[in-house]
Amino acid sequence: MSQDVQPTATGSGVPAGTPPQPQTAARVPPALAAACFLSNFDRFAITPLLMAVATGFHVRLGQVVLVASGYFFAYGCAQPLWGMLSDRYGRMRVVRFTLGAAAVCALASAAAPTLTVLVILRILTGAFFGAVVPASLTYVGDTVPAALRQRALSDLQVALAIGTAAATVVAGAVAAVSSWRAMLALSAVLAVITLLALRRLAESRTATTLRRPSEQLASVLRLRWSWLVMGFGLIEGAVLLGCFTFLAPALENRGIGALGAGGVTALYGAGTLGFSRLLKRVALRPAWQLLAAGGVMMTAGFLVAAAGLNVAGIGAAAILLGGGWSFFHSSLQNWATTLVPAARGTAVALFVASLFVGSAIGSGLGGPLAQHGHYPQLFVLAAATAVPLTALAAWLRTRYTPAGS
Repeated sequence: MSQDVQPTATGSGVPAGTPPQPQTAARVPPALAAACFLSNFDRFAITPLLMAVATGFHVRLGQVVLVASGYFFAYGCAQPLWGMLSDRYGRMRVVRFTLGAAAVCALASAAAPTLTVLVILRILTGAFFGAVVPASLTYVGDTVPAALRQRALSDLQVALAIGTAAATVVAGAVAAVSSWRAMLALSAVLAVITLLALRRLAESRTATTLRRPSEQLASVLRLRWSWLVMGFGLIEGAVLLGCFTFLAPALENRGIGALGAGGVTALYGAGTLGFSRLLKRVALRPAWQLLAAGGVMMTAGFLVAAAGLNVAGIGAAAILLGGGWSFFHSSLQNWATTLVPAARGTAVALFVASLFVGSAIGSGLGGPLAQHGHYPQLFVLAAATAVPLTALAAWLRTRYTPAGS
């Protein structure tokens, strides 16, 4: 069983022999929130840039989708590695290393001479940025008691939401007045600044009792509930993240420029921000109710998008999808932190891995429909998939009893 300890304001780790001191307040260190902001900022920045990248390299949109889906896939596949390393060597040590590597890859992406090179560099960037959010979630799991954890996770959702909104607005503006390359360079600069802010944040826990990675992994995979939560994450990623990628291209297909499309899809971040604040007020409600509410908003968002491929329709859909992310996804995140407390980093990383592998699958499957302009059919399929996902997740959550936290 892991020992939860309270991080100090300074220092690089927990002194030997320090007794466990769980936090009594649901607080997230500002530097950690900034790292989560940047992770979403870099990930969502590419959506309004897809058309600009296609134009710059003189290729079709279907080819450029690899820039996004490759990033998502690498982001997801790297999660188990980072989770096991964070369980063994510490959350902050992993975050600091990966942020530095992501900064180098992002800067190189800005100078990519061909689409192939850009895809490879974005894959590497995604693999390194992939450590940030699961390590942050695990940090919260280590330091915040289970009764207050949903509220703390909602604070991380706010940081992620602001990153999403800022990315779509800034990326659209940069694409309009400069180039997509400047946007990728900006991510590199922000990564360096965030890395400096994190240098004095203490580790959240002592070393795990499961010393070998194989033991960490086995402790998670032998639990039936772990497979169910990962399955929900996989489908959610395909539906919500994978299909969200096509909101901006749907508008651009109707003649709206990158700046306008980015501004409209930025409402997703505004929706996530607003609904995250609401979630903080209702966080003590039964988890199945939060899952159900989020699933209803997710379904409604895609139906609205399918019915109205215009600024009003896509804008309303973006807000509803932000609500779906706030309620449904954060509830799944909280569920993942309770699965195997002794290997929490590995459990959370596997969950996030399933989410982003799913997003890569969703964006990959949606690419052919988007390339031919079949956006209504794409969004209807997403809504139809969200219905059984919501019903099953909410029902099974009522039958789950945490092993401990």
